[in-house]
Amino acid sequence: MNAGDRTRMDDGTPGERTIMLVHGMWSGPHVWENFRAYFEASGYRVVTPTLRHHDVAPGAPVNPALATTSLAHYADDLEAGIRALGVRPFVVGHSMGGLLVQMLAARGLARGAALLASAHCAPVFALDPMVAWFFRRAFLTPFWRRTQLPSYDTMRWGALNGLDEEEARRLYATLIPESGRCLAEMAFWYLDRRRAAHVDASKVTCPLLFLTGSEDRLTPASIAWSTADYYGGKARIEFLRGRAHWLPSEPGWEEIAARVERFFRTETPRFQMETGAAEAAPEHFLPIPA
Repeated sequence: MNAGDRTRMDDGTPGERTIMLVHGMWSGPHVWENFRAYFEASGYRVVTPTLRHHDVAPGAPVNPALATTSLAHYADDLEAGIRALGVRPFVVGHSMGGLLVQMLAARGLARGAALLASAHCAPVFALDPMVAWFFRRAFLTPFWRRTQLPSYDTMRWGALNGLDEEEARRLYATLIPESGRCLAEMAFWYLDRRRAAHVDASKVTCPLLFLTGSEDRLTPASIAWSTADYYGGKARIEFLRGRAHWLPSEPGWEEIAARVERFFRTETPRFQMETGAAEAAPEHFLPIPA
C-alpha cells in the first residue's frame, strides 16, 4: 500500500476513506452501482466484493457448491478481503449482507457499519408471517441442500415492491439463485449446531446504523427493531417512511447514501471518542500470510 494512497479522515485521525459494500441474497456487486458512484464522488475508495459462487451470469448454471455454502464461508472470504486491504473500512450491507456486516463487526473488522434492510442475527428471533409467506415454497422442500430463487411474483410482493414494474423486472433479471444452507442458518439458527448466524454483541466495538423501510416485507420493522435492540447503545435504528426492501436501488437512494456517509463522517468518530473503541480495535492490519 503506497503512502500516497492514504488520506486523513474528517475527524482528524489518520486512515483511509475506504468503504466496503456487501451485497445480499440472489444479488451481486451491481446492486451498489448507485452507492459506488456516490461515495467515489465523495472521495472514498469503494470496494464491492462478490460473495462466493456469485460470479455467474443470470440464467447460467451456478456452481453446485453454492447450495451448501455457509454464512461462515461468506464472512471468512470478506475478512480475507479486508485484511488484504490492510485497513479497517467502513462497511455497508444490504439484506443478508447486513448480517454478514454484523459478523464482521464482531470480528473487529469495521470502523463503522450501516445496515440496509438487514437480516437478523442469532440469537434474535424473527417470527413474522410475511417472511414465512415469502419463503413458503422453499420451506416445503429440503431447501437447506438446494439453491433457491423466489419467483418474480414473490419477489415483486416482498422485496421489489419499492420499485416500479419496469425497474422491478429489470432488477429481477439480474438475480441468481442463493444458498439454501444460508437460508436455513438464518431462519432456523436455533437448529444449527455450528451457530453460523450467531453474533456476540459484546465483541462489536463500532457503531451500527440500521435503516429499514416501512414497507419492507422481507425484513420488516419488527425484525429490524429486535436486531438493533440486541446491540444496545452501539446501535441506532431509523425507519424510512414509504421505502421497502431494495434500498440501494429504490427511488430516493441518494438520501440513504447521504445519511450513511454522514453517519460515517460525523457520528462514527464521536462514538469512538466516547467509548474508546478506536483504541480497542487497531485501525491497521497486517496482510494475511500467503
